[in-house]
Amino acid sequence: MLLLVCYYDSNVSFFYLNVNKTIPEEWRPQDYVVVGLGLTVCVFIILTNILVMSAIFMNRRFHYPIYYLLGNLAAADLFAGIAYMHLMFHTGPWTKKLSIYQWFLRQGLIDTSLTASVINLMAIALERHQTIFTMQLHSSMTNRRVILLILAIWLIAIVMGLVPTMGWNCMCDLQNCSKMAPLYSRSYLVFWAVLNLFSFTVMVVVYTRIFIYVRRKNLRMSQHTSQTKHKETVVSLMRTVFMILGCFVICWTPGLVLLLLDGVNCGCGVLTYEKYMLVLAEFNSLMNPIIYSYRDQDMRRTFKRILCCLWPRAGGRGQHAGVRFNTLEQEVLTDSNGTQTTHHSDAKSALEH
Repeated sequence: MLLLVCYYDSNVSFFYLNVNKTIPEEWRPQDYVVVGLGLTVCVFIILTNILVMSAIFMNRRFHYPIYYLLGNLAAADLFAGIAYMHLMFHTGPWTKKLSIYQWFLRQGLIDTSLTASVINLMAIALERHQTIFTMQLHSSMTNRRVILLILAIWLIAIVMGLVPTMGWNCMCDLQNCSKMAPLYSRSYLVFWAVLNLFSFTVMVVVYTRIFIYVRRKNLRMSQHTSQTKHKETVVSLMRTVFMILGCFVICWTPGLVLLLLDGVNCGCGVLTYEKYMLVLAEFNSLMNPIIYSYRDQDMRRTFKRILCCLWPRAGGRGQHAGVRFNTLEQEVLTDSNGTQTTHHSDAKSALEH
């Protein structure tokens, strides 16, 4: 009969010693560099993603399901920035001072932010698939359904972050402890890494199918002006979503592969590359706002107006303060009676993401 001995009363150092992972006794120069750089990046992540969320809230052009999901992705990145900042204040020699549950909180925050990002990207992929294949400008989802979807995303993410704390850990099975996360069970790391890598694969397949469909559709289009504009907006869409997804996959796949190798106990020196993979993953939360700014001219305009509200001197007299922005591109045309009519370029702006 197997007798399980649990070590809930042990400190964090006990589990690190169990897997031969060293906790530095004193702060080294490289530790100061890592923490200083990490905190700087975290501040930029938090500020830029708050800017994205504010732009989506304040600009009426972005009040559609796809933009709400992109805003939720920014919220996940914002949460990741907070999680990384919390990690920076609980790493290095400070690790020894952590209680068991403080350590689980530190890791759980990062797990929750990644899970929220992955599920949100999956939702965006399915939304884009549905709208493009049905030739719609926007999803037919109601605001209520989008809100419920966003709540479900965060509920799943929080549960996934709590799973190790709720029992899937190695405190009763020291031989199955991970090297990178010494209180996590290797079997959990395998499950978590495989699940996320599978999600990446599904998203790549979905976007590849969209790309093939759009490419074939464009080849059938004539050179009519309206069709040419439609082609340009669809191409812009594909570039944007591929950049967001590609950046996410590039930043997170190496770390997930490293976790998978640790989970199968490969003995290939995973601790050597651990910090580099963490930094790479951290930069992903900073890249999405940059992609939005680069790809969407209207998003850039909204950013500028928000910043002008925050710093009135930079924006002249802060004339935009307290205003909900509506920066849809407008064309003022004069009809035969001399009256002016305004046409909004909704069709183009709707597909840019």
